[in-house]
Amino acid sequence: MKFLKYLGFIIILMYALIGCNKHLEKTESEQLNEEPTMKPIEQSENTQTITVPEYKYRQKLNIIDDNYRTYYEVFLYSFYDSNGDGIGDINGLIEKLDYINDGKEDSDTSLGFNGIWLMPIMPSASYHKYDVQDYYDIDPEYGTLDDFKKLVDECNKRGIKLIIDLVINHTSNMHPWFVSALKSLNIDPCGQEICRHEKLCREHNPYVDYYNFVEGKPDRSDYYHTGIGDWYYEGVFSQNMPDLNLANTDLRKDIEDIMKYWLDFGIGGFRLDAALHYFSDDTEKNCEVLSWLNDFIKSYNENHYMVAEVWTNFRTFSRYYASNIDSVFNFAFAMESGKITKTLNYKGFENTAKAFGEAMIQVQKVLDQYSKSTIDAPFFTNHDTARAAGYFMYDPVKTKMAGGMNLMMSGNVFVYYGEELGMSGAGKDENKRAPMYWFDDYKKNGMTKGPKDMDKVDHHFGSFEKQMKDPLSIYNYYKRAVRLRNENPEIARGIISYMTEISDQDICAISKTYKDSTIYMLYNISEEEKVVTVPKNAYTYKDIRGYLSANGEEVTLDDDKVTLPAYSIVILK
Repeated sequence: MKFLKYLGFIIILMYALIGCNKHLEKTESEQLNEEPTMKPIEQSENTQTITVPEYKYRQKLNIIDDNYRTYYEVFLYSFYDSNGDGIGDINGLIEKLDYINDGKEDSDTSLGFNGIWLMPIMPSASYHKYDVQDYYDIDPEYGTLDDFKKLVDECNKRGIKLIIDLVINHTSNMHPWFVSALKSLNIDPCGQEICRHEKLCREHNPYVDYYNFVEGKPDRSDYYHTGIGDWYYEGVFSQNMPDLNLANTDLRKDIEDIMKYWLDFGIGGFRLDAALHYFSDDTEKNCEVLSWLNDFIKSYNENHYMVAEVWTNFRTFSRYYASNIDSVFNFAFAMESGKITKTLNYKGFENTAKAFGEAMIQVQKVLDQYSKSTIDAPFFTNHDTARAAGYFMYDPVKTKMAGGMNLMMSGNVFVYYGEELGMSGAGKDENKRAPMYWFDDYKKNGMTKGPKDMDKVDHHFGSFEKQMKDPLSIYNYYKRAVRLRNENPEIARGIISYMTEISDQDICAISKTYKDSTIYMLYNISEEEKVVTVPKNAYTYKDIRGYLSANGEEVTLDDDKVTLPAYSIVILK
Protein backbone atom coordinates (compact mmCIF):
# COMPACT_ATOMS: atom_id res chain seq x y z
CA MET A 1 0.00 0.00 0.00
CA LYS A 2 2.83 2.31 0.86
CA PHE A 3 4.44 1.52 -2.49
CA LEU A 4 1.19 2.27 -4.31
CA LYS A 5 0.87 5.54 -2.41
CA TYR A 6 4.34 6.64 -3.57
CA LEU A 7 3.64 5.38 -7.10
CA GLY A 8 0.48 7.48 -7.21
CA PHE A 9 2.42 10.49 -6.01
CA ILE A 10 5.05 9.96 -8.72
CA ILE A 11 2.38 9.59 -11.43
CA ILE A 12 0.64 12.78 -10.30
CA LEU A 13 3.97 14.61 -10.29
CA MET A 14 4.78 13.36 -13.80
CA TYR A 15 1.40 14.49 -15.11
CA ALA A 16 1.93 17.84 -13.48
CA LEU A 17 5.33 18.25 -15.13
CA ILE A 18 4.01 17.08 -18.49
CA GLY A 19 1.10 19.43 -18.11
CA CYS A 20 3.45 22.34 -17.37
CA ASN A 21 5.59 21.50 -20.39
CA LYS A 22 2.52 21.28 -22.60
CA HIS A 23 1.33 24.59 -21.25
CA LEU A 24 4.68 26.21 -21.95
CA GLU A 25 4.78 24.69 -25.42
CA LYS A 26 1.27 25.92 -26.15
CA THR A 27 2.09 29.40 -24.92
CA GLU A 28 5.13 29.67 -27.22
CA SER A 29 3.04 28.43 -30.13
CA GLU A 30 0.32 30.93 -29.36
CA GLN A 31 2.89 33.73 -29.24
CA LEU A 32 4.21 32.73 -32.65
CA ASN A 33 0.69 32.55 -34.04
CA GLU A 34 -0.22 35.90 -32.59
CA GLU A 35 2.95 37.50 -33.87
CA PRO A 36 4.01 35.67 -37.04
CA THR A 37 6.29 38.59 -37.80
CA MET A 38 8.37 37.71 -34.74
CA LYS A 39 9.63 34.27 -35.75
CA PRO A 40 13.27 35.23 -36.39
CA ILE A 41 13.35 37.76 -33.58
CA GLU A 42 14.96 37.57 -30.18
CA GLN A 43 13.01 39.78 -27.83
CA SER A 44 13.76 40.48 -24.20
CA GLU A 45 10.63 40.59 -22.07
CA ASN A 46 12.13 43.30 -19.89
CA THR A 47 13.90 45.57 -22.40
CA GLN A 48 11.71 44.95 -25.47
CA THR A 49 14.92 44.86 -27.53
CA ILE A 50 14.35 43.46 -31.00
CA THR A 51 17.04 41.78 -33.07
CA VAL A 52 16.44 41.07 -36.76
CA PRO A 53 18.69 39.43 -39.32
CA GLU A 54 21.34 41.76 -40.67
CA TYR A 55 20.35 43.30 -43.99
CA LYS A 56 23.39 42.88 -46.24
CA TYR A 57 22.20 44.38 -49.50
CA ARG A 58 22.21 48.15 -49.12
CA GLN A 59 23.35 49.52 -52.49
CA LYS A 60 24.53 52.87 -53.74
CA LEU A 61 21.69 55.15 -54.80
CA ASN A 62 21.11 55.41 -58.54
CA ILE A 63 18.57 58.21 -58.91
CA ILE A 64 18.02 59.49 -62.42
CA ASP A 65 16.84 63.08 -62.82
CA ASP A 66 13.88 62.52 -65.12
CA ASN A 67 10.09 62.32 -64.86
CA TYR A 68 10.13 58.93 -63.18
CA ARG A 69 9.67 59.58 -59.46
CA THR A 70 8.28 58.17 -56.25
CA TYR A 71 5.69 60.65 -54.99
CA TYR A 72 4.45 61.40 -51.49
CA GLU A 73 0.96 62.93 -51.34
CA VAL A 74 0.60 65.65 -48.70
CA PHE A 75 -2.61 67.16 -47.32
CA LEU A 76 -1.18 70.28 -45.70
CA TYR A 77 -4.15 70.84 -43.40
CA SER A 78 -3.37 67.64 -41.47
CA PHE A 79 0.37 67.28 -41.96
CA TYR A 80 2.44 69.47 -39.61
CA ASP A 81 1.56 72.69 -37.78
CA SER A 82 4.31 75.30 -37.46
CA ASN A 83 2.45 78.08 -35.64
CA GLY A 84 0.28 76.36 -33.04
CA ASP A 85 -3.15 77.00 -34.58
CA GLY A 86 -3.82 73.27 -35.09
CA ILE A 87 -3.77 73.56 -38.88
CA GLY A 88 -0.91 72.22 -40.96
CA ASP A 89 0.87 74.75 -43.14
CA ILE A 90 3.64 75.31 -45.66
CA ASN A 91 6.26 76.11 -43.04
CA GLY A 92 5.31 72.92 -41.24
CA LEU A 93 5.96 70.94 -44.40
CA ILE A 94 9.31 72.70 -44.80
CA GLU A 95 10.20 71.62 -41.25
CA LYS A 96 9.38 68.02 -42.18
CA LEU A 97 10.94 67.89 -45.64
CA ASP A 98 13.88 65.92 -44.28
CA TYR A 99 11.41 63.25 -43.16
CA ILE A 100 10.32 62.88 -46.80
CA ASN A 101 13.80 63.31 -48.30
CA ASP A 102 16.84 64.98 -46.78
CA GLY A 103 18.86 64.73 -50.00
CA LYS A 104 21.63 62.66 -48.39
CA GLU A 105 23.11 59.52 -49.92
CA ASP A 106 23.26 57.41 -46.77
CA SER A 107 20.42 58.86 -44.75
CA ASP A 108 18.86 56.66 -42.09
CA THR A 109 16.20 59.21 -41.14
CA SER A 110 14.63 59.97 -44.52
CA LEU A 111 11.99 58.02 -46.44
CA GLY A 112 13.64 58.92 -49.74
CA PHE A 113 10.67 60.13 -51.81
CA ASN A 114 11.85 62.35 -54.66
CA GLY A 115 8.47 63.79 -55.55
CA ILE A 116 5.69 65.51 -53.60
CA TRP A 117 2.09 65.96 -54.71
CA LEU A 118 0.61 68.84 -52.76
CA MET A 119 -3.18 68.88 -52.47
CA PRO A 120 -4.87 72.28 -53.15
CA ILE A 121 -3.18 75.26 -51.53
CA MET A 122 -5.14 78.19 -53.01
CA PRO A 123 -7.67 80.32 -51.06
CA SER A 124 -10.86 78.44 -50.33
CA ALA A 125 -13.80 78.40 -47.91
CA SER A 126 -13.46 74.66 -47.23
CA TYR A 127 -10.93 72.59 -45.31
CA HIS A 128 -10.12 70.52 -48.42
CA LYS A 129 -9.68 73.58 -50.65
CA TYR A 130 -10.96 72.05 -53.87
CA ASP A 131 -13.29 75.05 -54.20
CA VAL A 132 -10.77 77.65 -55.39
CA GLN A 133 -11.57 81.32 -54.85
CA ASP A 134 -8.31 82.76 -56.21
CA TYR A 135 -5.91 80.93 -58.51
CA TYR A 136 -3.06 83.35 -57.82
CA ASP A 137 -2.59 83.12 -54.07
CA ILE A 138 -2.02 80.81 -51.08
CA ASP A 139 -4.78 80.16 -48.56
CA PRO A 140 -3.94 82.25 -45.45
CA GLU A 141 -4.38 79.13 -43.27
CA TYR A 142 -1.40 77.64 -45.13
CA GLY A 143 0.89 80.65 -45.35
CA THR A 144 2.03 83.12 -47.98
CA LEU A 145 3.48 83.16 -51.46
CA ASP A 146 6.88 83.80 -49.93
CA ASP A 147 6.47 80.66 -47.83
CA PHE A 148 5.59 78.72 -50.96
CA LYS A 149 8.61 80.05 -52.82
CA LYS A 150 10.80 78.89 -49.93
CA LEU A 151 9.15 75.45 -50.08
CA VAL A 152 9.93 75.12 -53.78
CA ASP A 153 13.54 76.15 -53.20
CA GLU A 154 13.94 73.66 -50.34
CA CYS A 155 12.42 70.87 -52.45
CA ASN A 156 14.79 71.65 -55.30
CA LYS A 157 17.77 71.49 -52.95
CA ARG A 158 16.77 67.95 -52.02
CA GLY A 159 16.04 66.78 -55.56
CA ILE A 160 12.28 66.68 -54.91
CA LYS A 161 9.96 67.48 -57.81
CA LEU A 162 6.98 69.37 -56.39
CA ILE A 163 3.65 69.17 -58.22
CA ILE A 164 0.47 70.89 -57.06
CA ASP A 165 -3.20 70.19 -57.53
CA LEU A 166 -4.69 72.14 -60.45
CA VAL A 167 -8.47 72.30 -60.01
CA ILE A 168 -10.02 73.43 -63.28
CA ASN A 169 -13.15 71.31 -63.52
CA HIS A 170 -14.84 73.85 -61.25
CA THR A 171 -14.25 76.90 -59.08
CA SER A 172 -15.78 78.13 -55.86
CA ASN A 173 -19.14 79.86 -56.16
CA MET A 174 -17.33 82.79 -54.52
CA HIS A 175 -14.71 83.03 -57.27
CA PRO A 176 -14.76 86.50 -58.91
CA TRP A 177 -15.52 84.93 -62.30
CA PHE A 178 -18.71 83.33 -61.00
CA VAL A 179 -19.75 86.37 -58.95
CA SER A 180 -19.31 88.60 -61.99
CA ALA A 181 -21.25 86.22 -64.22
CA LEU A 182 -24.20 86.20 -61.84
CA LYS A 183 -24.41 90.01 -61.96
CA SER A 184 -24.83 89.94 -65.73
CA LEU A 185 -26.85 86.76 -66.04
CA ASN A 186 -30.31 88.33 -65.90
CA ILE A 187 -29.48 91.35 -68.05
CA ASP A 188 -30.54 90.84 -71.66
CA PRO A 189 -27.93 91.62 -74.32
CA CYS A 190 -28.50 95.30 -75.14
CA GLY A 191 -25.89 96.25 -77.69
CA GLN A 192 -25.38 99.62 -76.04
CA GLU A 193 -21.89 101.12 -75.94
CA ILE A 194 -21.95 101.55 -72.15
CA CYS A 195 -22.78 97.87 -71.75
CA ARG A 196 -19.93 96.79 -74.00
CA HIS A 197 -17.58 99.02 -72.00
CA GLU A 198 -18.71 97.94 -68.52
CA LYS A 199 -19.52 94.33 -69.49
CA LEU A 200 -22.86 94.27 -67.70
CA CYS A 201 -24.90 91.88 -69.83
CA ARG A 202 -24.72 88.24 -70.87
CA GLU A 203 -23.34 89.07 -74.30
CA HIS A 204 -20.49 91.30 -73.18
CA ASN A 205 -19.44 89.73 -69.89
CA PRO A 206 -16.98 86.98 -70.88
CA TYR A 207 -17.35 85.24 -67.52
CA VAL A 208 -20.92 84.20 -68.28
CA ASP A 209 -19.57 81.72 -70.78
CA TYR A 210 -16.91 80.46 -68.36
CA TYR A 211 -19.63 78.35 -66.69
CA ASN A 212 -22.44 76.05 -67.84
CA PHE A 213 -25.54 78.19 -67.32
CA VAL A 214 -28.93 77.18 -68.70
CA GLU A 215 -32.31 78.87 -68.60
CA GLY A 216 -34.94 76.52 -67.27
CA LYS A 217 -34.29 73.63 -64.88
CA PRO A 218 -32.67 70.62 -66.56
CA ASP A 219 -33.78 67.13 -65.67
CA ARG A 220 -30.57 66.52 -63.73
CA SER A 221 -29.73 66.60 -60.04
CA ASP A 222 -26.37 68.32 -60.54
CA TYR A 223 -27.84 71.65 -61.71
CA TYR A 224 -28.60 74.33 -59.12
CA HIS A 225 -30.66 77.50 -59.18
CA THR A 226 -28.63 80.68 -59.36
CA GLY A 227 -31.19 82.66 -57.41
CA ILE A 228 -31.64 84.81 -60.50
CA GLY A 229 -34.69 84.40 -62.74
CA ASP A 230 -34.94 80.87 -64.14
CA TRP A 231 -31.20 80.39 -64.51
CA TYR A 232 -29.36 77.26 -63.37
CA TYR A 233 -25.73 76.19 -63.35
CA GLU A 234 -23.92 72.85 -63.45
CA GLY A 235 -22.16 71.69 -60.27
CA VAL A 236 -21.26 68.00 -60.56
CA PHE A 237 -19.45 67.83 -57.22
CA SER A 238 -21.29 70.41 -55.16
CA GLN A 239 -23.62 73.39 -55.23
CA ASN A 240 -20.64 75.39 -53.96
CA MET A 241 -18.43 74.33 -56.89
CA PRO A 242 -19.87 75.43 -60.27
CA ASP A 243 -18.39 73.59 -63.25
CA LEU A 244 -16.27 75.46 -65.76
CA ASN A 245 -16.89 75.42 -69.51
CA LEU A 246 -13.48 74.27 -70.75
CA ALA A 247 -14.48 74.75 -74.38
CA ASN A 248 -14.27 78.53 -73.91
CA THR A 249 -11.12 79.97 -75.47
CA ASP A 250 -10.95 82.98 -73.13
CA LEU A 251 -11.11 80.67 -70.13
CA ARG A 252 -8.33 78.55 -71.61
CA LYS A 253 -6.14 81.61 -71.95
CA ASP A 254 -6.76 82.39 -68.26
CA ILE A 255 -5.87 78.82 -67.31
CA GLU A 256 -2.65 79.03 -69.30
CA ASP A 257 -1.77 82.21 -67.42
CA ILE A 258 -2.49 80.43 -64.12
CA MET A 259 -0.27 77.48 -65.03
CA LYS A 260 2.54 79.77 -66.13
CA TYR A 261 2.26 81.73 -62.90
CA TRP A 262 2.86 78.64 -60.75
CA LEU A 263 5.44 77.11 -63.07
CA ASP A 264 7.43 80.33 -62.76
CA PHE A 265 7.74 79.58 -59.04
CA GLY A 266 9.75 76.53 -60.05
CA ILE A 267 7.25 73.74 -59.47
CA GLY A 268 7.59 70.58 -61.56
CA GLY A 269 4.04 70.29 -62.85
CA PHE A 270 0.45 69.54 -61.89
CA ARG A 271 -1.92 66.87 -60.68
CA LEU A 272 -5.16 67.40 -62.62
CA ASP A 273 -8.26 66.95 -60.50
CA ALA A 274 -11.45 65.34 -61.83
CA ALA A 275 -10.40 65.02 -65.49
CA LEU A 276 -13.17 62.46 -66.03
CA HIS A 277 -15.72 65.23 -65.46
CA TYR A 278 -14.35 67.99 -67.65
CA PHE A 279 -17.06 67.05 -70.15
CA SER A 280 -19.17 64.56 -68.16
CA ASP A 281 -17.46 61.27 -69.06
CA ASP A 282 -16.86 62.30 -72.69
CA THR A 283 -13.49 60.63 -73.28
CA GLU A 284 -12.79 62.30 -76.62
CA LYS A 285 -13.46 65.83 -75.34
CA ASN A 286 -11.63 65.21 -72.09
CA CYS A 287 -8.59 63.93 -73.98
CA GLU A 288 -8.60 67.07 -76.07
CA VAL A 289 -8.45 69.16 -72.89
CA LEU A 290 -5.57 67.08 -71.52
CA SER A 291 -3.74 67.33 -74.84
CA TRP A 292 -4.01 71.13 -74.75
CA LEU A 293 -2.81 71.30 -71.13
CA ASN A 294 0.06 68.92 -71.81
CA ASP A 295 1.17 70.72 -74.97
CA PHE A 296 1.20 74.02 -73.11
CA ILE A 297 3.38 72.97 -70.20
CA LYS A 298 5.70 70.92 -72.42
CA SER A 299 6.23 73.87 -74.76
CA TYR A 300 7.08 75.91 -71.70
CA ASN A 301 9.46 73.24 -70.36
CA GLU A 302 9.61 69.66 -71.66
CA ASN A 303 10.58 68.39 -68.19
CA HIS A 304 7.30 69.47 -66.61
CA TYR A 305 5.07 66.61 -65.50
CA MET A 306 1.31 66.05 -65.44
CA VAL A 307 -0.79 63.28 -63.94
CA ALA A 308 -4.58 63.17 -64.34
CA GLU A 309 -7.23 61.78 -62.05
CA VAL A 310 -9.63 59.70 -64.15
CA TRP A 311 -11.57 57.66 -61.60
CA THR A 312 -12.94 54.80 -63.65
CA ASN A 313 -12.05 51.33 -64.95
CA PHE A 314 -8.79 50.47 -66.71
CA ARG A 315 -10.40 50.08 -70.12
CA THR A 316 -11.61 53.69 -69.95
CA PHE A 317 -8.82 55.53 -68.13
CA SER A 318 -6.14 53.95 -70.32
CA ARG A 319 -7.75 55.65 -73.34
CA TYR A 320 -6.82 59.01 -71.83
CA TYR A 321 -3.20 58.31 -72.78
CA ALA A 322 -4.25 59.20 -76.32
CA SER A 323 -3.86 62.81 -75.12
CA ASN A 324 -0.06 62.25 -74.78
CA ILE A 325 -0.26 63.25 -71.13
CA ASP A 326 2.55 61.78 -69.01
CA SER A 327 0.43 59.81 -66.53
CA VAL A 328 -3.07 58.81 -65.51
CA PHE A 329 -3.66 57.35 -62.04
CA ASN A 330 -3.97 53.56 -62.15
CA PHE A 331 -7.19 52.83 -60.26
CA ALA A 332 -7.16 49.17 -61.32
CA PHE A 333 -4.60 48.24 -58.63
CA ALA A 334 -5.85 50.61 -55.93
CA MET A 335 -8.28 50.53 -53.02
CA GLU A 336 -10.20 47.61 -51.57
CA SER A 337 -11.57 46.65 -54.98
CA GLY A 338 -8.20 46.77 -56.75
CA LYS A 339 -5.77 44.09 -57.87
CA ILE A 340 -3.40 44.36 -54.89
CA THR A 341 -6.06 43.86 -52.23
CA LYS A 342 -7.79 41.07 -54.13
CA THR A 343 -4.49 39.23 -54.60
CA LEU A 344 -3.77 39.36 -50.87
CA ASN A 345 -7.28 38.78 -49.54
CA TYR A 346 -9.04 36.43 -51.92
CA LYS A 347 -8.41 33.05 -53.48
CA GLY A 348 -9.30 31.93 -56.95
CA PHE A 349 -7.92 31.92 -60.48
CA GLU A 350 -8.16 35.70 -60.93
CA ASN A 351 -6.39 36.50 -57.67
CA THR A 352 -3.22 34.40 -57.83
CA ALA A 353 0.34 35.72 -57.76
CA LYS A 354 0.63 34.69 -61.40
CA ALA A 355 -2.46 36.74 -62.27
CA PHE A 356 -0.97 39.75 -60.47
CA GLY A 357 2.13 39.61 -62.68
CA GLU A 358 0.05 39.15 -65.80
CA ALA A 359 -2.01 42.21 -64.86
CA MET A 360 1.14 44.35 -64.61
CA ILE A 361 2.21 43.17 -68.06
CA GLN A 362 -1.24 43.89 -69.45
CA VAL A 363 -0.98 47.50 -68.22
CA GLN A 364 2.41 47.82 -69.92
CA LYS A 365 1.05 46.36 -73.19
CA VAL A 366 -1.98 48.67 -73.35
CA LEU A 367 -0.04 51.81 -72.45
CA ASP A 368 2.62 51.04 -75.06
CA GLN A 369 -0.10 51.11 -77.72
CA TYR A 370 -0.51 54.82 -77.09
CA SER A 371 3.09 55.90 -76.63
CA LYS A 372 6.44 54.58 -75.45
CA SER A 373 6.76 57.69 -73.28
CA THR A 374 3.74 57.00 -71.07
CA ILE A 375 4.45 56.66 -67.36
CA ASP A 376 2.01 54.55 -65.36
CA ALA A 377 0.90 56.14 -62.06
CA PRO A 378 0.08 53.33 -59.62
CA PHE A 379 -1.15 54.15 -56.13
CA PHE A 380 -2.84 52.17 -53.39
CA THR A 381 -4.75 54.83 -51.46
CA ASN A 382 -5.27 58.58 -51.56
CA HIS A 383 -7.32 61.28 -49.86
CA ASP A 384 -10.59 59.96 -51.33
CA THR A 385 -10.16 56.33 -50.23
CA ALA A 386 -10.20 54.44 -46.97
CA ARG A 387 -6.79 53.80 -45.43
CA ALA A 388 -5.06 50.57 -46.49
CA ALA A 389 -4.66 48.92 -43.06
CA GLY A 390 -8.42 48.49 -42.80
CA TYR A 391 -8.51 46.40 -45.97
CA PHE A 392 -6.54 43.73 -44.13
CA MET A 393 -8.22 43.93 -40.71
CA TYR A 394 -5.07 45.68 -39.44
CA ASP A 395 -2.83 42.70 -40.18
CA PRO A 396 0.67 44.28 -40.22
CA VAL A 397 2.09 41.62 -42.53
CA LYS A 398 -0.47 42.13 -45.30
CA THR A 399 -0.42 45.90 -44.78
CA LYS A 400 3.32 45.90 -45.43
CA MET A 401 3.11 43.50 -48.36
CA ALA A 402 0.48 45.67 -50.04
CA GLY A 403 2.79 48.67 -49.73
CA GLY A 404 5.65 46.64 -51.17
CA MET A 405 3.56 45.43 -54.12
CA ASN A 406 2.59 49.02 -54.87
CA LEU A 407 6.11 50.43 -54.53
CA MET A 408 7.65 47.75 -56.75
CA MET A 409 5.35 48.64 -59.66
CA SER A 410 6.56 50.34 -62.81
CA GLY A 411 6.06 54.05 -63.39
CA ASN A 412 5.55 56.78 -60.80
CA VAL A 413 4.27 55.29 -57.57
CA PHE A 414 2.21 57.59 -55.34
CA VAL A 415 1.97 57.06 -51.56
CA TYR A 416 -0.53 58.90 -49.39
CA TYR A 417 0.90 60.49 -46.25
CA GLY A 418 0.60 58.24 -43.20
CA GLU A 419 0.33 54.98 -45.14
CA GLU A 420 3.94 54.37 -44.14
CA LEU A 421 2.65 54.26 -40.55
CA GLY A 422 -0.42 52.13 -41.25
CA MET A 423 -2.72 54.97 -40.22
CA SER A 424 -6.47 54.35 -39.91
CA GLY A 425 -9.32 56.24 -41.54
CA ALA A 426 -12.55 55.30 -43.32
CA GLY A 427 -16.06 56.56 -43.87
CA LYS A 428 -16.55 60.23 -44.60
CA ASP A 429 -13.75 62.16 -46.31
CA GLU A 430 -12.64 63.98 -43.17
CA ASN A 431 -11.76 60.64 -41.53
CA LYS A 432 -9.49 59.74 -44.44
CA ARG A 433 -7.56 62.98 -43.90
CA ALA A 434 -6.79 62.66 -40.21
CA PRO A 435 -3.73 64.30 -38.60
CA MET A 436 -0.37 62.81 -39.49
CA TYR A 437 0.50 60.52 -36.58
CA TRP A 438 3.83 62.02 -35.54
CA PHE A 439 3.46 61.51 -31.79
CA ASP A 440 1.30 59.53 -29.39
CA ASP A 441 0.70 62.79 -27.53
CA TYR A 442 -1.69 64.81 -29.69
CA LYS A 443 -0.83 67.95 -27.73
CA LYS A 444 2.79 67.97 -28.83
CA ASN A 445 4.01 70.85 -30.97
CA GLY A 446 3.44 70.15 -34.64
CA MET A 447 0.42 67.90 -34.27
CA THR A 448 -2.64 69.14 -36.16
CA LYS A 449 -6.25 68.93 -35.09
CA GLY A 450 -7.54 67.63 -38.41
CA PRO A 451 -10.77 68.60 -40.20
CA LYS A 452 -13.48 69.96 -37.92
CA ASP A 453 -16.09 67.32 -38.79
CA MET A 454 -13.70 64.37 -38.50
CA ASP A 455 -14.78 61.50 -36.27
CA LYS A 456 -12.37 60.16 -33.68
CA VAL A 457 -9.82 58.02 -35.53
CA ASP A 458 -8.02 55.33 -33.54
CA HIS A 459 -4.78 54.07 -35.04
CA HIS A 460 -3.89 50.40 -34.62
CA PHE A 461 -0.16 50.87 -35.14
CA GLY A 462 2.33 53.14 -33.42
CA SER A 463 3.16 56.75 -34.15
CA PHE A 464 6.24 57.72 -36.14
CA GLU A 465 7.91 58.44 -32.81
CA LYS A 466 7.59 54.73 -31.93
CA GLN A 467 7.86 53.11 -35.34
CA MET A 468 11.15 54.74 -36.27
CA LYS A 469 12.78 52.73 -33.44
CA ASP A 470 11.22 49.41 -34.43
CA PRO A 471 13.07 47.60 -37.26
CA LEU A 472 9.93 45.59 -38.04
CA SER A 473 7.61 48.58 -38.24
CA ILE A 474 5.54 49.49 -41.26
CA TYR A 475 7.54 52.73 -41.43
CA ASN A 476 10.89 50.95 -41.74
CA TYR A 477 9.44 48.55 -44.31
CA TYR A 478 8.32 51.49 -46.47
CA LYS A 479 11.67 53.17 -46.05
CA ARG A 480 13.46 50.13 -47.43
CA ALA A 481 10.96 49.78 -50.27
CA VAL A 482 11.52 53.36 -51.41
CA ARG A 483 15.28 52.82 -51.06
CA LEU A 484 15.05 49.81 -53.40
CA ARG A 485 13.37 52.02 -56.01
CA ASN A 486 16.14 54.59 -55.60
CA GLU A 487 18.86 51.95 -55.90
CA ASN A 488 17.36 50.20 -58.92
CA PRO A 489 16.09 52.41 -61.76
CA GLU A 490 14.86 49.27 -63.51
CA ILE A 491 11.95 49.00 -61.05
CA ALA A 492 10.25 52.15 -62.32
CA ARG A 493 11.52 52.18 -65.93
CA GLY A 494 12.11 48.58 -66.92
CA ILE A 495 10.23 46.64 -69.58
CA ILE A 496 8.49 43.73 -67.86
CA SER A 497 8.74 40.13 -69.03
CA TYR A 498 7.14 37.15 -67.34
CA MET A 499 9.24 34.27 -66.00
CA THR A 500 6.54 31.75 -66.86
CA GLU A 501 8.34 28.56 -65.83
CA ILE A 502 8.96 29.95 -62.31
CA SER A 503 5.62 31.58 -61.51
CA ASP A 504 2.72 29.73 -59.94
CA GLN A 505 -0.32 30.41 -57.78
CA ASP A 506 1.81 31.87 -54.97
CA ILE A 507 4.93 33.07 -56.79
CA CYS A 508 4.98 36.02 -59.16
CA ALA A 509 8.25 36.08 -61.12
CA ILE A 510 9.08 38.87 -63.56
CA SER A 511 12.11 40.53 -65.09
CA LYS A 512 12.52 44.25 -65.72
CA THR A 513 14.98 45.51 -68.31
CA TYR A 514 16.07 49.13 -68.55
CA LYS A 515 18.62 49.94 -71.22
CA ASP A 516 21.23 47.17 -70.88
CA SER A 517 20.42 46.20 -67.28
CA THR A 518 18.01 43.47 -66.15
CA ILE A 519 16.73 42.61 -62.69
CA TYR A 520 14.61 39.62 -61.67
CA MET A 521 11.84 40.09 -59.13
CA LEU A 522 10.20 37.28 -57.19
CA TYR A 523 7.10 37.83 -55.04
CA ASN A 524 5.96 35.23 -52.53
CA ILE A 525 2.32 36.19 -52.08
CA SER A 526 1.45 33.52 -49.55
CA GLU A 527 1.68 32.81 -45.83
CA GLU A 528 4.20 30.00 -46.29
CA GLU A 529 7.93 29.94 -46.96
CA LYS A 530 8.75 29.03 -50.56
CA VAL A 531 11.94 27.72 -52.14
CA VAL A 532 12.21 28.77 -55.78
CA THR A 533 14.83 27.62 -58.27
CA VAL A 534 16.04 30.37 -60.60
CA PRO A 535 18.61 28.72 -62.91
CA LYS A 536 21.69 30.90 -63.35
CA ASN A 537 22.36 29.33 -66.74
CA ALA A 538 19.01 30.68 -67.95
CA TYR A 539 18.96 34.02 -66.09
CA THR A 540 22.00 36.24 -65.91
CA TYR A 541 22.20 37.19 -62.25
CA LYS A 542 24.88 36.91 -59.60
CA ASP A 543 23.28 37.58 -56.25
CA ILE A 544 20.47 39.11 -54.25
CA ARG A 545 20.23 42.81 -54.94
CA GLY A 546 17.78 43.56 -52.14
CA TYR A 547 14.58 42.28 -50.57
CA LEU A 548 11.46 43.14 -48.61
CA SER A 549 10.24 40.74 -45.95
CA ALA A 550 6.96 41.54 -44.22
CA ASN A 551 7.68 39.31 -41.24
CA GLY A 552 11.35 40.22 -40.85
CA GLU A 553 12.84 36.92 -42.00
CA GLU A 554 15.81 36.92 -44.33
CA VAL A 555 15.60 36.06 -48.02
CA THR A 556 18.51 33.76 -48.88
CA LEU A 557 20.16 32.43 -52.02
CA ASP A 558 21.97 29.08 -52.12
CA ASP A 559 23.43 28.51 -55.58
CA ASP A 560 20.26 29.01 -57.66
CA LYS A 561 17.70 28.26 -54.94
CA VAL A 562 15.97 31.28 -53.45
CA THR A 563 14.28 30.87 -50.07
CA LEU A 564 11.43 33.33 -49.79
CA PRO A 565 9.73 33.84 -46.40
CA ALA A 566 6.00 34.39 -46.35
CA TYR A 567 4.94 37.65 -48.02
CA SER A 568 8.34 38.69 -49.31
CA ILE A 569 9.82 40.24 -52.45
CA VAL A 570 13.39 39.77 -53.67
CA ILE A 571 15.39 41.40 -56.43
CA LEU A 572 18.12 39.38 -58.16
CA LYS A 573 20.78 40.93 -60.35
